[in-house]
Formats: sequence, C-alpha cells, structure tokens
Amino acid sequence: MAWKVEGDYFENCNCDVMCPCVFTSDPTKGVCDLGVAWHIEQGQFDGTRLNGLNVALVVRSPGNMVKVKWEVALYIDQRANAQQAEALGKVFSGQAGGVPAALTPFIGKVLGVKQVPIQFKLEEKTRSVSIPGILEMEVAPVKGGDPKQDPYLVNPPLGITPGFPMYVAASRKGTYSDYGKRWDNAGKNGFFAKFAYSW
Repeated sequence: MAWKVEGDYFENCNCDVMCPCVFTSDPTKGVCDLGVAWHIEQGQFDGTRLNGLNVALVVRSPGNMVKVKWEVALYIDQRANAQQAEALGKVFSGQAGGVPAALTPFIGKVLGVKQVPIQFKLEEKTRSVSIPGILEMEVAPVKGGDPKQDPYLVNPPLGITPGFPMYVAASRKGTYSDYGKRWDNAGKNGFFAKFAYSW
C-alpha cells in the first residue's frame, strides 16, 4: 500500500540541551523520557486522506537508546475516522515501513494505543502540543551565535527527519502523565523540523 505523510514534527525529552541520544551517546540523566508530536499537513494512505491530523508518541528509554529496549505509547487524533485511525496507527507504529519502521527494533513494550484529542500549534518559531490530562509540550529554538540563524543539526545518526535540518530547541512545557509514567521536562532539550515519510 502506497502512503505519504509530510508536515511538522517536534520533540521534548529530559536530557540537557543538546540531547546526546541523537548521536547514540548515553542520555544526560541516565534514562530518556521523550515526547514526540507530528502534524500532518498533507498525507494519504492507500487513498485515505490524512491532511490536518496529529499523532504523538511517548518513549521511555532506560539507558542508551540503541542499547536498551524502549517502552512506548502511541496517541492518535480523535478527529480521525476509523480508516484514518487505522492508517495512522500502521504508519507511526512502523507497521507500514518507511522511517518509523527503522525504530521498531528498539521497542520492547507497547504500553498502549489511544485515540485522544490532540491540539498541535505552530506559532512563528514555537511549537506546542496538548493532550488534555496526558501531555503538554512546548518548545522554542535556542539562540545561536549568529542571531539571524537558529542552531540546527543535519543527518544525526538517530534522527527521524531525514532530508530536513533538526533545529535545536528548549522546552517551555514538558509534562506527561499516563500508563503509570509521569515527568516534567520543562527547560530541557527539544528539536523541531519538517518531515516527509513515504513507502
């Protein structure tokens, strides 16, 4: 089944800025508690349109992300109908191939998959996502030496936005509470970028 999704992505974890996990080094706090959000500007899965929908993923990695198994939870936009929700689940769980599939060997336990209200906002250089009662994240770029250019990475070993620069950010909010996990990553690492996945 042919599919393609593209739009905006950002993440926030408990590592200090800048998170070493993307270079396959140990997380700065020993574990990595990570939230990721995607907003699909344009997308389709075997003819099913996915435009405007949001997805979030939460990860707990109890050590170096390429040496341990992760616990993950997937959240799918409540506005998605049954076909759309099924398509988003397949794409962002890695079942449908492409970039998300490269992460599946690291997953040790799926905590769950839920369809929930997800609000994704992009305001100038700030990105935020809200899942009421579960996840609140907001990131903005850190300042570079040249005030006209925000710091960014290209092609890190564990990046999930191939072909696009990952801008280095810090979080203004970063709370999560679900599946017995709870954290507050405010003031910690963030990244944001465009993304385009297909198969």
